[in-house]
Amino acid sequence: MRAVIQRVSRASVTVDEKIIAEISNGLLILLGIEDADNQQDIEWLSRKIVNLRIFYDDKGVMNKSLLEVQGDALVVSQFTLHAATKKGNRPSYIKAAKPDVAVPMYENFVRQLENDLGKKVGTGIFGADMKVNLLNDGPVTIIIDTKNKE
Repeated sequence: MRAVIQRVSRASVTVDEKIIAEISNGLLILLGIEDADNQQDIEWLSRKIVNLRIFYDDKGVMNKSLLEVQGDALVVSQFTLHAATKKGNRPSYIKAAKPDVAVPMYENFVRQLENDLGKKVGTGIFGADMKVNLLNDGPVTIIIDTKNKE
């Protein structure tokens, strides 16, 4: 699993000109799934995200987690995070999981995140043409790959 995590003041997802999910202070999570991903990846990534200390404390130091600030989360599926660009100019998405694998993994990740966060999580619609609007706070953007735990 690969995630691009952005600390946001606000974010929303629109499908067919209708806002389907929106959050205020929290994290926008763009999530890419590959065939090799499993339940351990879901659990590890969810715990890592809710505990990342990337929110300011009262001294202006990034020392608080999403849990501690009681922030919101919005998860948007994004197969293009697994683009291979080594050859040519047209990205290959061969590593991205097909919907029959990716949809259940995406739904399991959302459930796990809701469980770890203790609240409902906003989502996009898997496979839809989505418009994502956000106000990146900081900016703070972090990339995490469960196959390359740095």
